[in-house]
Amino acid sequence: MGKTTAEKIFASHLVDEPFAGTKVLRIDVVMCHEITTPIAIADLMERGKDRVFDGSHIKAVIDHVTPSKDSKTATQAKILRDWAHRHAIKDFFDVGANGVCHALFPEKGFIHPGYTVIMGDSHTCTHGAFGAFSAGVGTTDLEVGILKGVCAFREPKTIRFNLNGTLQKGVYAKDVILHIIGQIGVNGATDRVMEFRGPVVDAMTMESRMTLCNMAIEAGGTSGICMPDMTTVDFLWEFIRDEYATKEAALAAFSRWRSDDDAEYDKVIDIDISALAPVVTFGYKPDQVKTVGELAGTPIDQVYLGSCTNGRLEDLRIAARILSGKKLAPGVRGILSPATPKIYKDAMNEGLIDIFMDAGFCVTNPTCGACLGMSNGVLADGETCASTTNRNFMGRMGKGGMVHLMSPATSAATAIEGKIADPRKYL
Repeated sequence: MGKTTAEKIFASHLVDEPFAGTKVLRIDVVMCHEITTPIAIADLMERGKDRVFDGSHIKAVIDHVTPSKDSKTATQAKILRDWAHRHAIKDFFDVGANGVCHALFPEKGFIHPGYTVIMGDSHTCTHGAFGAFSAGVGTTDLEVGILKGVCAFREPKTIRFNLNGTLQKGVYAKDVILHIIGQIGVNGATDRVMEFRGPVVDAMTMESRMTLCNMAIEAGGTSGICMPDMTTVDFLWEFIRDEYATKEAALAAFSRWRSDDDAEYDKVIDIDISALAPVVTFGYKPDQVKTVGELAGTPIDQVYLGSCTNGRLEDLRIAARILSGKKLAPGVRGILSPATPKIYKDAMNEGLIDIFMDAGFCVTNPTCGACLGMSNGVLADGETCASTTNRNFMGRMGKGGMVHLMSPATSAATAIEGKIADPRKYL
């Protein structure tokens, strides 16, 4: 019997199985940010274990509230900063060099097919787009990862999603994953790996695959996973060119992490995407999804473009194409946060930032702040936001605020009209 990608990674990284079904894995990358890691650091210090297993395998960033907005967040940043300096962690990204973790770390080439990746952040599932097993963990597991370079998991079963057909104009990866979550529910993939396959995924860029995997957690998934292919190789080539003679050689090496044809799945779900229209969430759960037509005309107060879901250059290009030469509707605030300094700089060089600013957007530094209602775009009670982020929980972007999740294209069209709008009329 063949193996899935997740099963292959578990088998190759297995260190111990202390209890039946509990597998201790060697971890390739331990990622850290200033919201969850300081708790782990403080506990390790209290226990007299202020050390790291291997600083070259640890990546750290201040990204959730940056620059710090008050004394509390400044203290959290300082704890992480001092810890990174104390242990000579080379890949630490402080204010000015920092970006949203799940966009910055792949951009730096830190994630490869077959890797195991953990972080104290639920959207760590994003990195499965590279054919890795990548999962968010709690404080105790993060501590063990930092100290010993291992993490214990119950090996998850895999659900395979075959995404067939072709995407219509105006429909993007964000629409696809929202549609899937709407179909299976927020518990539909609990304790499962969501493996995305089929011609729709094959045609996606790495940026789109990261969007797809980013929201696996919103269906309860432990990790999203895409099969490594030449698109993966092209994205990583500047970082791996010294390891492989040719791109074809790299592809051959990466292909060993692809699921076998005779692998056994918990479920196989076939979805034809050809007729999918742009979609938008309503209510306070990511599985509450309707077509844009069903929610068209819903008034909004703010539009937010950014986050680890849709703050990449591809996303900014999509939105800018619609916003070019147009203005925000009267009374609507527009906020753009490019996910990394490189994305910001590339967007400036392409003239995208000018388009957003001419339309009336406030352009902020890379930060997660608005997504979790901490800074740079918090809603007031009763306000509504059209957002490219990943969660529409009650109060997520501010107490009493309502969040409608949508693609960058739908957000841009909504910004122009001041109410939820179909982007296809602008394309």
